[in-house]
Amino acid sequence: MVVKIAIVKIGNIGTSPVIDLVLDERADRNDVEVRTISSGSKMGSKQVEDLLPNIHKLNPDIIIFISPNPNAKHPKRAREILSEIDIPTIIIGDKPGEKAIGQMKEQNLGYILIRADPMIGARREFLDPTEMALFNSDVLKVLSITGAFRLVHETMDELINKLNNNEEIELPEIVVKAEVAIQYAGFKNPYAMSKALAAYHIASRVSDMDIKACFKTDEPDIYIPLVTAAHEMMSAAAKLADEARDIEKGNDTVLRTPHRRDGTVLRKTSLMDNFD
Repeated sequence: MVVKIAIVKIGNIGTSPVIDLVLDERADRNDVEVRTISSGSKMGSKQVEDLLPNIHKLNPDIIIFISPNPNAKHPKRAREILSEIDIPTIIIGDKPGEKAIGQMKEQNLGYILIRADPMIGARREFLDPTEMALFNSDVLKVLSITGAFRLVHETMDELINKLNNNEEIELPEIVVKAEVAIQYAGFKNPYAMSKALAAYHIASRVSDMDIKACFKTDEPDIYIPLVTAAHEMMSAAAKLADEARDIEKGNDTVLRTPHRRDGTVLRKTSLMDNFD
């Protein structure tokens, strides 16, 4: 059996650009078929109403819906629509989405909410395309090295495996705190792990600052330094994450977990060793 996965991207968080790629990193898995539909950066009512009806055309076995703040008005409407579709659905979102956990449980929707996937500093005086790309690259680095992305793909791999074997699935209900993410990172060196923990905690604070700057502050002389500081924090978090991985490289203990063609996951740490 080939599991068909439909990924719906409304707006963008740091995980969005790679959510489909981490499931098939070398494009050679034969147990999954992934299709993605996206609204780009916009996440209004038009995008929700235009995109979601297209899901049926993909005939998926499972749906991933990824968006900033699943508790916001239009992602909330998307959740309502998805809850009425008889297809297992997982919501991937950021820290503000935690306010919707109760509703998602009632709607029988799974969720993975990543605290260190923060809102960007979307103030025109500060944010241009270059700054946007730099911020997202820093987010990607932190989420990759601290284990958050491995958590996502291993969670999905488990569901895919069960669907392939016609087994009953249980949708995830995960809030990705620092201590949760780091369990998947596979650090051997305690200093590396500590740097990664620091990176995740710093990134988790970025969201609070950018939300304050973008939605709760009207004075430019206050919100411009706030978004600038938040992006500096994200950059510092990425540097700490890099340092953590470099320690593991120096010890030849970087955990690698590629997929086989059949979707099973291999594991090794020493670069030149064979996989288990």
